[in-house]
Amino acid sequence: MIQVYTGDGKGKTTAALGQALRALGHGLRVYMVQFMKGRTYGELIACRECLPGMTIEMSGRDEFVKKGAPEEIDVKMAMEGLEKARRAIASGDYNMIILDEINVAIDYGVLPLDEVIDLLKSSPDNVEIICTGRYAPQELVELADLVSEVKEVKHHYQKGVPMRKGIEF
Repeated sequence: MIQVYTGDGKGKTTAALGQALRALGHGLRVYMVQFMKGRTYGELIACRECLPGMTIEMSGRDEFVKKGAPEEIDVKMAMEGLEKARRAIASGDYNMIILDEINVAIDYGVLPLDEVIDLLKSSPDNVEIICTGRYAPQELVELADLVSEVKEVKHHYQKGVPMRKGIEF
C-alpha cells in the first residue's frame, strides 16, 4: 500500500511517525529517509535513542532550497536519499518505508517524479510506503491507496511565534 500525507497544514510528518509507532508496536521494522532536511529534529533523536526497529536518515541540508533552481548539492543529496530508500525497500529488512518530504523534493526539482513513481510501482506488495510533504503531484495521488490532506486553519506562526524545540523541531 502507498499512503500520502499532503497539504498546507502542520502534521504530515507527525502522521507518518504515528503510523511508524503503530508498526513498531507490532514488531515491524521501519525505515525513514528525510528529504530536504538537515536539522536534527526531535524525531531523529528519539528514534535513534529510544526506538529499536526504526532507522531514520537525513538526505538534505539545513539550508533553503530555491524552488525550480536547486543547487547541485541538494539534487545530489536527494538522489542519494532515493537510492537509500531503494536499497531499504529491496533489502526486505523493513515492513514500512517513510519518504518524508518527498513531495516537496519533487515539487522543488531536486527529485524527478518519474524515478519516484518507478520506485513506488516496483516496490514489493508487503512493504507499506508513506510519502509526506506539501504539493503531492497528481500522479502520486492517483497511484496511492490512501491520501490525506492536512489543511491549515490557523497556525501560531501567523502571530510571530518562532519554532519551538520539541514542538516544531
